[in-house]
Amino acid sequence: MRPATLVRLALAGTRTDTARVVLTALSALLAALAGLAALTVLAIPTPAATDENPNSWSEQYHNALLVEPGLRGGTAFALLMLTVPVLALAGQCARLGAPARDRRLAALRLAGATPNQVTRLVVLETGVAALIGTLAGLGGYLVGRELLHRPDARGQLALPTDVLPSTGAIAAVVLGLPVVAALATVLMLRTVTTSPLGVSRKATRERGPGPWAGLLIGFGVVSFAVIRPVANQLDDSGEWAWLVPLLFAGGALAAMVGVVIGTGWISYHCGRLLRRHARRAPALLAAGRLMADPWAGSRTFAALLAAVIFGGGAAAQRAYFATQDQLDREQSRLAGAGDGGANPFYLSTLDLVDGAIAVAVLLATGGLIVALVEGIVARRRAYAALVATGVPRATLSRSVAWQALAPAVPAILLALTVGTLLGRGLVAEVSAGGGSTLICEATAALCDDPATREQYSRIVYFPEVQRAVPVPLEHLAWLGAGALAAVLVTVGVGLLFLRASTALDELRTT
Repeated sequence: MRPATLVRLALAGTRTDTARVVLTALSALLAALAGLAALTVLAIPTPAATDENPNSWSEQYHNALLVEPGLRGGTAFALLMLTVPVLALAGQCARLGAPARDRRLAALRLAGATPNQVTRLVVLETGVAALIGTLAGLGGYLVGRELLHRPDARGQLALPTDVLPSTGAIAAVVLGLPVVAALATVLMLRTVTTSPLGVSRKATRERGPGPWAGLLIGFGVVSFAVIRPVANQLDDSGEWAWLVPLLFAGGALAAMVGVVIGTGWISYHCGRLLRRHARRAPALLAAGRLMADPWAGSRTFAALLAAVIFGGGAAAQRAYFATQDQLDREQSRLAGAGDGGANPFYLSTLDLVDGAIAVAVLLATGGLIVALVEGIVARRRAYAALVATGVPRATLSRSVAWQALAPAVPAILLALTVGTLLGRGLVAEVSAGGGSTLICEATAALCDDPATREQYSRIVYFPEVQRAVPVPLEHLAWLGAGALAAVLVTVGVGLLFLRASTALDELRTT
């Protein structure tokens, strides 16, 4: 089959296929923008230390996240974390219209296409859509770079629009993301067999998921708990300096994967509990679906749970900095230095982190909507058959709500708990004090006079004070409520499609 024919067949199809390509391209566009933004931050040059600039700060910016070299790595990492819900959204969009695409692929097999050619069609569709998105993202990045280059009165910039990543780095993002998308498609198709009679997949396991995800979560929590002791031991030796970032990255990844996989275990056991204790049809229908495909929850809620874990860790860090600021203020008052507190830079930076988490939750909500709507459309014949046999549409609506909310609530609670434990593993208490200060208890004139200053001065000793960082229950409650609201919005949108998908005409769908 010629390449031109492959491309034409890959992009052919109905309006649903067009929507899948457009949504996949949009997801790749957002991922490319996040990756290019992270590369731009890393491309900021660090000037040589001088007498006027001993810290090697990039003073052409007025944001400390860009000025200080030590903070750019964390900023780039946060931007890269935004690609997680975007890539999850792309994965959900790739499943849009899967039944119709399966029938189209079966027709191609019936017309003489080989299984490898059909697989190449699906891979090419995903890769071309992602390439279109990344090229559009590159164009938007270059245009935005010119439009946002607006120095202020002091010549400082709000964004690093004066630097550009290397050509190789840009090419790695623009071309690498489509390659990754194509490889992911090949991985997902490893259990799929396309025949002239349709598309079949290997049978799923009959037993429910095991509780092995708890080991990954425990490994992640323990890794974060030992980061500070390990870092303290490595202060005088740089030989094992790579161990701290390895513990951080490995622990975060293990905990995140554990929570996502654990959602499958939660879904299966929620289905068992509903089947055992429920007495009404909606809960029983939901129980059957949860037990038949427990991994659907892991696929559907992956991006949302990752955002919640990150948000829980950020809430724990905010509680640490707020407690440290409060303790520093108390120590300043005891020392007679007024009400001076800590630098508010970290708290203001966490406001930006919270904004990024809100964006991630919104992106994850888009993926949830696509997944739920696709599940309803894929099972429209079964829903229409139930309606034809007398099952009220309200019963089906409640069963869809049960199926979404039953695993979502405990999974969100688990993600909040794990995120908080990771954050508190880094910082569980704050300390201040442990020194002395000279206080002059007289008027300013007497204190300024060397002859009288000594008789009115005294040394005040204050011990080191340690205080446990409180659990940020209010912040966690708002984060959990936001995640649950995202699930409820998803259910509401899905129910709008349910009514159209339960029309009796759907029984004639092939």
